[in-house]
Amino acid sequence: MKIKIPDHRPKKPWAIMALICVGIFPSIALAGETPVLSSGDTAWMLTATALVLFMTIPGLSLFYGGMVRSKNILSVLMQCFAITSLMTLLWVLYAYSIAFGGDGPFWGGLSKMFLAGVGVDSLSGTIPETVFMTFQMTFAIITPALMVGAFAERMKFSAMLIFMTIWMTIVYAPICHWVWGGGGWLGNKGILDFAGGTVVHINAGIAGLVAAIVLGKRKGYPTTAMPPHNLGYTLMGASMLWVGWFGFNAGSELAADGVAGMAMAVTQVATAAAALSWMFIEWVKHGKPSVLGIASGAVAGLVAITPAAGAVGPMGAIAIGLASGAGCFITSTSLKRAMGYDDSLDVFGIHAVGGIIGAILTGVFCAESLGGAGFGGDITSIGGQITVQILGVGATMVYTGIISFIILKVLDGVMGLRVTDDEESEGLDLSQHGERGYII
Repeated sequence: MKIKIPDHRPKKPWAIMALICVGIFPSIALAGETPVLSSGDTAWMLTATALVLFMTIPGLSLFYGGMVRSKNILSVLMQCFAITSLMTLLWVLYAYSIAFGGDGPFWGGLSKMFLAGVGVDSLSGTIPETVFMTFQMTFAIITPALMVGAFAERMKFSAMLIFMTIWMTIVYAPICHWVWGGGGWLGNKGILDFAGGTVVHINAGIAGLVAAIVLGKRKGYPTTAMPPHNLGYTLMGASMLWVGWFGFNAGSELAADGVAGMAMAVTQVATAAAALSWMFIEWVKHGKPSVLGIASGAVAGLVAITPAAGAVGPMGAIAIGLASGAGCFITSTSLKRAMGYDDSLDVFGIHAVGGIIGAILTGVFCAESLGGAGFGGDITSIGGQITVQILGVGATMVYTGIISFIILKVLDGVMGLRVTDDEESEGLDLSQHGERGYII
């Protein structure tokens, strides 16, 4: 008897094509996945963006405002507020495009000028590009605002605005692209700068030091006492910076995931270690721990962990915090006096030095053997990573130092950078803005 074997083969051509598609299309999807919006990532990044803006206004404003003399508090607050407004517009008009508009070793081009192509439906990974653009805008806001502390109490408001406009255009935006933009030459070399050790802190710290030197010392410095007028403001500002920094560091993962969680954890750990490091060194050296000292130490730790936040573990964070607290204390006290420059609020001593310490130690503690997440790019050793980190530090220092100097000297020749002696004695609140911070 002939046994009939069931034929399971498709009877029609369309069925055959369907089977082929089922087998092929998943592999195509895996090979080049289309970005899909994540509501969780988006919600976190909206929060992180607000936290970073909170760092500048009111955090940095109060931190700096409390450290100047009472006749200059409004000038510092005004500078931070005006920079926030000015950088927002520059970023939208063209700076975002220079930083993130396209691939290239040195700049991103101008294809996204006026936010061309950045609409409701455009994505950057799993979040709307509008959110990514605004998050990066807050970095572009705080970086020049950090410089305010270096030349506080003596720079003309008009000159400050023009300097910041030019500096954002030819210094910050290109360096941002070098590290974070598509095809950036430092990013291609494998530099680890998770949230802005080079882009933000070394960049601002070196430019601030150059500005302080070009403008010259404050009238009466260092023989005249110039104590902070309200350390309560300073401590509140430092506390706001600490809280806002979670958006700065954990937000730089651009997702709500385990890396963001670790970035948040190491940010807390390093900041605490640096605050205590500065406090205890000062206590031993001067006999008493100061509010200004512990606040400065905390900010030093926040700065130093910034490049390392996505690459190191908790033990590495403790080491980075302790090193930054000690290193920034020495620079802001002993080295500053020895060199004689008038960096009013220690922008170089905390941001440049803290950023350098953090950037280099990232190359050490990113190693998996030391609890880190691994090396960048094709790098396979601690020595190789440190080499690239030092290259990034050096390139940032040289470029921002030279270009900032040129900008400042040209502006000084064209319009003058500094207020007159009489205006400085009167205070910038009255001489530049016609207002008083306090009515006595």
